[in-house]
Amino acid sequence: MSFSGTIAIAGVHEYESRWAPDKTSFQIMGECTREALNDAGLELSDVDGLFGATMSMGAMGMVQLAEYLNLKPRYLDGSNIGGSSFVSHVAHAAAAIHSGLCEVALILYGSTAASDAMAIGTGNSSGRDPGSAFSTPYGMTLVSSYAMVAQRHMHEFGTTTEQLADIAVSTRHPASLNPHAKMRNPITREDVLASRVIADPLHLLDCCIISDGGGAVIVTSLERAKDLKQKPIIVRGTGESVAHREVGAPDLTTIAAKQSGEHAFAMAGLTPSDIDFCTLYDSFTITVLCTLENLGFCKMGEGGGFVENGGIALGSKLPVNPDGGGLSSNHSGMRGIFLVIEAVRQLRGGLGDRQVEGAEVALAHGTGGYLGLMHSGATLILSSS
Repeated sequence: MSFSGTIAIAGVHEYESRWAPDKTSFQIMGECTREALNDAGLELSDVDGLFGATMSMGAMGMVQLAEYLNLKPRYLDGSNIGGSSFVSHVAHAAAAIHSGLCEVALILYGSTAASDAMAIGTGNSSGRDPGSAFSTPYGMTLVSSYAMVAQRHMHEFGTTTEQLADIAVSTRHPASLNPHAKMRNPITREDVLASRVIADPLHLLDCCIISDGGGAVIVTSLERAKDLKQKPIIVRGTGESVAHREVGAPDLTTIAAKQSGEHAFAMAGLTPSDIDFCTLYDSFTITVLCTLENLGFCKMGEGGGFVENGGIALGSKLPVNPDGGGLSSNHSGMRGIFLVIEAVRQLRGGLGDRQVEGAEVALAHGTGGYLGLMHSGATLILSSS
């Protein structure tokens, strides 16, 4: 039996600072826990399910996190599939609650990627991982993996660097309205194209920023959420997938979002035309373009025309990342939790100038890993009623 319509997000919190050299990831997660519980009107003693992932936690990381928080949960999930992990954690928490394995799930993330000077985009893996053994020796990095997808999209469909630049411009505008965003100065298409090339055809402003940060999400049954402090945000559909196990995959432009999106829409009983806004993983501009196509918001190959000239800007038919996204607001290595948090905030309403008008149904999609090598996808559909 599906859990669609029976589970809700009751509390959220985003760590506000983008630079926290005096904090550890556990301290950030601890502060986010306190604030999310306050947001929901719950106590730490109410939490009996713990979910989380970071870029630094080892095999015993979840045990250490539970000890740090002084929690003894009866359900634990530390699955890590990259930046999409926290979107998938909402699905896992919903399934656990629906099955009676826990009642109140706490999903956490914390990172000091910026203050640790972590080389996320230009670093590469050790080569010992079977998935990268045939790519690392040839210089494959994370950013070059995404650049390869962009090159293929341009070759196959005629997509232009100007169209990719428009994605960065569209997300910078709401960031200018977000007091916590790291990059708030307005930019133009020309600014993006004038920024230095990092991996052809991706310019600096096609790439996400690096920040410190973290967040917390609290999930429980809709029945219980109705008695809590905030308006319940209902889980309607979820989906997960993986793609491109090796370089040489037959189609670089068909990504994991296609499968995960199909599952999420089917569970929710909705279609792309029912979605009021999206929060999409935007590690790079090409990530957004491919995700929109694969989720069905436009046909394959038509993403360039869909996003150009403010096609996904605040106030458009499909606003994307109204917090500024990873391109402008924050990206601390694994951004999926912020997609969920912003979707919840928009559905609650009251965000002033960056509020999506008439927001009732949202789609959040996380991408984890290397888009052109191997990656995961997790899709979540939420509604305000």
